[in-house]
Amino acid sequence: MSHKSDLISTDIDAYLKQHEQKQLLRFITCGSVDDGKSTLIGRLLFDSKMLYEDELAKIEADSKTQGAVGGAFDPALATDGLKEEREQGITIDVAYRYFSTAKRKFIIADTPGHEQYTRNMATGASSADLAVILIDARHGVMTQTRRHSFIVSLLGIRHVIIAINKMDLVDFDEAVYDKICQDYKAFSQRLDLPDLHFIPLSALNGDNVVDRSENTPWYNGSTLMDRLESVYIGSDRNLQDFRMPVQWVNRPNLDFRGFCGTISSGIVRQGDEVMLLPSRKTTKVKEIVTADGNLEEAFAPLSVTLTLEDEVDASRGDMVVKPGNVPATSDAVEAMIVWMSEQPMVPGKTYIVKQSAQMITGSIESLRYRIDVNTLHSSPAPQLNLNEIGRCRLSLNESICFDPYKSNRSTGAVILIDRLTNETVAAAMILDRSTGGKKLAAWEEEMASDDASDQSTELGAVTAEEHEARYGQKPATVLLTGLTSSGKTTIARAVERKLFDSGRAVMVLDGEQVRRGLSKDLGFTSEERSENLRRSAHLANILNESGMICIAAFVAPNANVRDKVAGVVGRERFLTVHVDAPLELCRERDSRGQYAEADAGRLKDFSGVTAPYEAPESPDLVLKSGEQSIEQCADAVISLLAEKGFIRS
Repeated sequence: MSHKSDLISTDIDAYLKQHEQKQLLRFITCGSVDDGKSTLIGRLLFDSKMLYEDELAKIEADSKTQGAVGGAFDPALATDGLKEEREQGITIDVAYRYFSTAKRKFIIADTPGHEQYTRNMATGASSADLAVILIDARHGVMTQTRRHSFIVSLLGIRHVIIAINKMDLVDFDEAVYDKICQDYKAFSQRLDLPDLHFIPLSALNGDNVVDRSENTPWYNGSTLMDRLESVYIGSDRNLQDFRMPVQWVNRPNLDFRGFCGTISSGIVRQGDEVMLLPSRKTTKVKEIVTADGNLEEAFAPLSVTLTLEDEVDASRGDMVVKPGNVPATSDAVEAMIVWMSEQPMVPGKTYIVKQSAQMITGSIESLRYRIDVNTLHSSPAPQLNLNEIGRCRLSLNESICFDPYKSNRSTGAVILIDRLTNETVAAAMILDRSTGGKKLAAWEEEMASDDASDQSTELGAVTAEEHEARYGQKPATVLLTGLTSSGKTTIARAVERKLFDSGRAVMVLDGEQVRRGLSKDLGFTSEERSENLRRSAHLANILNESGMICIAAFVAPNANVRDKVAGVVGRERFLTVHVDAPLELCRERDSRGQYAEADAGRLKDFSGVTAPYEAPESPDLVLKSGEQSIEQCADAVISLLAEKGFIRS
């Protein structure tokens, strides 16, 4: 351990130099609730003598009043620093701890196990080299264990240790350990976890944490600390593709202009030819400047300032690359997304999109599928709720330069930010759409095969169930019928606005609008009115077959014709709403003078004046548009749709 080094007392400068050159390992602990994540970290710190005496004394004192082990020493209190965490005995926020041994430096992220705080777990995992996933030996593989494992795979963490904890509570039974190993392996076969190890331990008592336990003579593997010190992460970094997003242009005086940033991947040397994106201007590296002096070469993840031989234009958000090795550029990307907000994801809503040092606006164009974390199967879905994971297409208002997340975490990672609340609502990992023979992870292969199997022999066929799952609604046609100027179209537009804002797929069919196009050849006789409704009914049916809700605003004065419309659309998805307004009020609202034209005899077969209007005898809803506001009428229609089961309220 570092505290045992003789250099501390004999040559402090040599010790600090040695400490500076140690390799850094970032790792997280994750798993289900009460699996012992904080206890494990506390035990690691305690057994490796990394707790200061005053800190240790405080933990021992707090263990008597706030501990969860009956007054005995509770290692979990070393990381559960929030008052709420100690009171509840859970981890809420991500707690970072730092320690070192003679071989390595470590940064630990203790992440929450509760499903409510999965977003905090994803935050801690985003920069980790290794994940320690804990499983309670009494309970085995839980749903949250699967969710965290999937996120670990999704975030590209290659090295995973499955710590089967609380073995002391099952009498260190080898059969229990073997059963959990088998269950986890069966689940994880479809995940991309290339370096997977299992360790039986008791975090509370220290079995197989730092020192080998005598209670597990049947286990011949390494302890947790041995594994953390020996895991090889040198090949994990991408040193092939040079990428450096520009974070700041340093211009202290007329003689110096440098481009500052952290190298995301690759290597750059003095004299190398580089290209700046998106301008695609090429030049050569003049100097690699750092606070400790100039370098001959720099590599990920160093933070450097590059000075260039030519005066080229670049600003924050641009990227420095090698001319023969450039990232993809597009204003639309396919990505896996972890939704982190209490508010459901709404396709089409505009968010702030942050990628590397660049911030632009964009939206989720479509959600291709949602993933069941228990089975890893994909299924159509209209939206993502808190902690759900799915594949989507992001549409951006500007082009970005990116790599697949599997190749480069920095340039392949995206976060979505709500423009009003400034809340980070999602983390996204850009997928490689041109795999070119490169083997996908097993779960990606399954999703690709699922997509193919969903297609019927008829090209482009989409089932009604798929439409319903995509839009989160059942198709319906709502006919708003009433006298001219009763408010049908205004109410229809208000309903459309409210439904659209809640993420629904909806369209308005207006009688006058249809007459300007599809029924331009028709007049206003009873036969022509009937034909106009027949055409509109078939159009509404097409919209319903595509999964949409159709709000149709027509006078539709004849009860017999309305019944025929219901037959064309489908009676099970047809609703009649009578917009009931007094004739005198409709005359007052008539801005086009149609009632005056009918009174003068110049407009024949005009409902309510020169032709009868047959009010529906038993409509699904009656709106008193002369007494109710447009807002109230629209809310009543939406409540009707929810009551009939076409949408979820």
